[in-house]
Amino acid sequence: MARQYKAAFGDAEVVIETGKLAQQAGGAVTVRLGDSMVLVTATASKEPREGIDFFPLTVDYEERRYAAGKIPGGFFKREGRPSTEAILLCRMIDRPLRPLFPKGYRNDVQVIVTSFSADQEHQIDMISAIGASAALMISDIPFMGPIGAVRVGYIDGEYVINPTVSQMANSELDLTVAGTAESVLMIEAGANEFPEDKMLEAIRRGHEAMQPIIALQRQMAEEIGKEKNPGVRHVLDEEIVARVRELATEPLAALVAEGAARSDRREAEEAIRNQVLEQMGPDVDAKQVGEAFEDLFKDLMRRRILDTGIRIDGRDLKTIRPLSAEVGLLPRTHGSGLFNRGETQVLSIATLGTASDEQMIESLSGDTSKSYMHHYNFPPYSTGEAYPLRGPRRREIGHGALAEKALVPVLPGEDEFPYTIRVVSEVLSSNGSTSMASTCACTLALLDAGVPLRAPVAGIAMGVITEGDRWAVLTDIQGLEDHLGDMDFKVTGTTKGITAIQLDIKITGLRYEIIEETLHRAREARLQILDVMKATIAEPRAELSAFAPRIHTMQIPVAKIGALIGPGGKTIRSIVEETGVKIDVEDDGTVYIASVNGSGAEQAIRRITELTATPEIGRIYTGKVVRTTDFGAFVEILPGQDGLVHISQLADYRVPSVEDVCKVGDEIMVMVIDIDNQGKIKLSRQAVLEGWTAEEARQRDRRPSGPPRGGSGRRGESRRGGGR
Repeated sequence: MARQYKAAFGDAEVVIETGKLAQQAGGAVTVRLGDSMVLVTATASKEPREGIDFFPLTVDYEERRYAAGKIPGGFFKREGRPSTEAILLCRMIDRPLRPLFPKGYRNDVQVIVTSFSADQEHQIDMISAIGASAALMISDIPFMGPIGAVRVGYIDGEYVINPTVSQMANSELDLTVAGTAESVLMIEAGANEFPEDKMLEAIRRGHEAMQPIIALQRQMAEEIGKEKNPGVRHVLDEEIVARVRELATEPLAALVAEGAARSDRREAEEAIRNQVLEQMGPDVDAKQVGEAFEDLFKDLMRRRILDTGIRIDGRDLKTIRPLSAEVGLLPRTHGSGLFNRGETQVLSIATLGTASDEQMIESLSGDTSKSYMHHYNFPPYSTGEAYPLRGPRRREIGHGALAEKALVPVLPGEDEFPYTIRVVSEVLSSNGSTSMASTCACTLALLDAGVPLRAPVAGIAMGVITEGDRWAVLTDIQGLEDHLGDMDFKVTGTTKGITAIQLDIKITGLRYEIIEETLHRAREARLQILDVMKATIAEPRAELSAFAPRIHTMQIPVAKIGALIGPGGKTIRSIVEETGVKIDVEDDGTVYIASVNGSGAEQAIRRITELTATPEIGRIYTGKVVRTTDFGAFVEILPGQDGLVHISQLADYRVPSVEDVCKVGDEIMVMVIDIDNQGKIKLSRQAVLEGWTAEEARQRDRRPSGPPRGGSGRRGESRRGGGR
């Protein structure tokens, strides 16, 4: 039987319905906000997956174009692989769910979100996360939720809960928060140099606003939830754990305290592990020994940090690894920047293009284009591994999007810098925090390319170690601290404030004290990193690379766009072929001419100016005679625009016949002396010869004279100023 539940969500209402659709799924709900609606299902496998040491949770988002009343493009006319936006949504839902499953649970859990309806105003990301939690809560899957999720904006100095798409266009902040009733689990934000204290308040308000949603899901679980199936948990043999601790605690504790370099530590750790295996005999389960060994190492590393404030590499809690930065490494690229932080090394390359290089994006909220792109590559050699290259994975797409979001608030406007920008970050060596190193390297590359950023941006990854009421925030976590710690809190920004945040945690929530200290410590670290970057390149290059296109901007009348393009694009193609430039024309008449060759751009500008120019009274033109009659000559003064030189204005003497002065194909100099209401142009050659003004020529044209020239009295007079 269908059941419906409602809760306040900002100024709107969320409606969750279950029992009607997808009844064979473990749990299924539809969630509606306005006219936006998703179906979310959660299903678990009957048996645990063998041979793995992680929890196999999968979140998939199926974006259906019919939700917005659209048919997919392309030859097959059906949805293909997930878009970048779909992948980012899946990652956003996954992060707050994953910490809330029991330790050792190895059953496959799949959450599928399907967009059913999209109203262009209410985004579906938050209701998708809410739906995932609700579906898990009413299923038999052992989920320790529920969670709530909410978006917070900052508009005209006020925090806005669950803003619409229209409202977000004017917001300084795009913050999404997910959490339980007690604490925060996930934070993701893009912001316009937002201060830390305001960001913390936004997080508080978001957490408060999600409480009705959390209470609603608890009610659902009590009324219609299935009995939870705990499944078969993966548990280590207690005897093996005790024996490993007996044999390995002393040598591992000494290794942790030594503060050795990563490569040396790995070798020593492997030697201790092998020694333990040898001492425990050939019949022992080597895999269980390995897991017990890693758990012991994790405990020792964490305890040392909490007890002494000293980390595995000998740093204290606040110290950043050694930093260095370089620019201009690659000779033919438009801009390049190399950033090193400890053993993490990223090279970013900036390329400048034109409007035609923008990325076209199809989404349920409308088809748009993007003029700034960042792509992140993480090859296997960066961690000393070898495996097949299969294209960008979800992690690479997510890291690339985070570093892209970090730079967007400081990019110049199109009027100031009308280029499409693509930055590619190549991770050359990884020991944690490569997305934040990419942010720094991107800033260096953009400045090296001459992009006038409003301010440089740097990023830092923060961690935390918790045990009961004790906790320690770590600045600049390395790979091992990310793996064995409780939090990966990435923060990017300028000297003024935050531009992006991404929080992943492995525990069941963060206290506000931890979030507050993390934000302030991240600012301290960010300022140190910015100092190093500014010492390398403080301002954008004054000149673009010799190999980058120069974009010239023109404004033409909207009515002249057709003249520039020509029938079937013939005219604009001919300009491109003759000059070697790229031309992009906007609907408002803005024309962008891009060329590496300066002379080609000048030639194209001249052609476009001629094609789209409007005749000016009093201006002298060199035109071509295109037709002659007994009363005058028609002269083309601009492409596609001609006017009449009456026979009485052809020369400074009496002209018996038009062809005594000019023939078709001749070039003559004429002055525009008048343009009537119908756009017909009067020209005068005599005004050029006599040195008259347009007004003098018009007076001469109206002055009565003796015997008519080249015509028959008033009949000839009546034809002056005619058009073709």
